[in-house]
Amino acid sequence: MSETVTLTRDCEAAVVPVGTKVTLLAGEQAYITQSLGGAYTIVVNGNMFRIAEQDADALGKTPPPKPLPPAIGAGTGLPMSAEALEKEVWNQMRSCYDPEIPVNIVDLGLVYDCKIEPIAGVPDAHRVDVKMTLTAPGCGMGPVLQQDVQNKLLSVEGVDDVNVELVWEPQWNQGMLSEAAKLQLGLL
Repeated sequence: MSETVTLTRDCEAAVVPVGTKVTLLAGEQAYITQSLGGAYTIVVNGNMFRIAEQDADALGKTPPPKPLPPAIGAGTGLPMSAEALEKEVWNQMRSCYDPEIPVNIVDLGLVYDCKIEPIAGVPDAHRVDVKMTLTAPGCGMGPVLQQDVQNKLLSVEGVDDVNVELVWEPQWNQGMLSEAAKLQLGLL
């Protein structure tokens, strides 16, 4: 994908790969190079940036509506089953993408652990603890990806607390890619 747009308003962006927050100005020409999981990777004046879903309008885009989880109890007022909740948590993490690689963080092998625990004394409330890594230890996009995962998991009905921890052991390598990711990236 490569689409040229003009920013319709000033908006916050993260410089890829360092993660520094900057403000891009209305009227600047941008090239959209990736649009996955609601976020946009753009190039402005030869520099790469990540635009969050909530700022899609600055690119003249409308964020996709959030679908209801396909879970037993969804929209009925009944609690979601443990299996359905776990499935939806993993589905939400699959909607998070590295801004430079068009593969979700789960298929990239960046999610090392995900635990879902009920919150004591609070009916139908759960805490999700995620341990994940990055493709490179020096990547400044870590906090951006952590926040993306946290926001998406907090949008799941029944999830009331999320902790996303960046870990460096074991160090990520291409062998951690799923078969689908390897195929998508031409590594098979």
